[in-house]
Amino acid sequence: MLYEIATLTLKLGSMGRAVGAVETWVNDTAATGRLLGCWTTDLGPLNQLIVLRGFDDEAALSAERRRGMLASNPFNVAEHLTDLTMESYAPFPFMGPVVRGAYGKVYEFRTYRPKFGGMQPTIDAWAAAVPERVKLSPLVIAMYALDGAPRFTHIWPFESLDARAAIRAEAVAVGAWPPKGGPDWLTTDMRSAVALPTAISPLT
Repeated sequence: MLYEIATLTLKLGSMGRAVGAVETWVNDTAATGRLLGCWTTDLGPLNQLIVLRGFDDEAALSAERRRGMLASNPFNVAEHLTDLTMESYAPFPFMGPVVRGAYGKVYEFRTYRPKFGGMQPTIDAWAAAVPERVKLSPLVIAMYALDGAPRFTHIWPFESLDARAAIRAEAVAVGAWPPKGGPDWLTTDMRSAVALPTAISPLT
């Protein structure tokens, strides 16, 4: 399984119309991916729609990327767009496929730039730490980028921002997080956004 995160930055006041248009785009008969989640940002960069899709293989991902790149009306929202990025990811090897369902009311998207040569040590550290960490709260996916700058992204659902703060504090207190040795491989280039599921999101 491979993944794509498409981030659509939209004109002010156009979010409601854009969500319906994106639903039509991802469910088109020409689409090769499977919609897994669709969120609107609440903390971090605003007026953004985050669309997560899964693909069976590289051919399916490439075909959908070409469809988006060559379309005269990408995601059916060209009139509302101010920016569009499409990023390809492979899951950390120990991660199972993203399972659609209800996990929380807020989702946090975190993206880190590792030091050069640090991706495999990061994956190894996460493989050792995640089994204990997910006893406190679920991890939707951890995945590394296949294009652009070396980076990895992880998505965490929480019932609320208060729950997020409490769980993160508990994870540190009991030694379940961060992964032992993991921070040694990170740069200071770290980004986070908190987003809310839209009405069309299979992850809620």
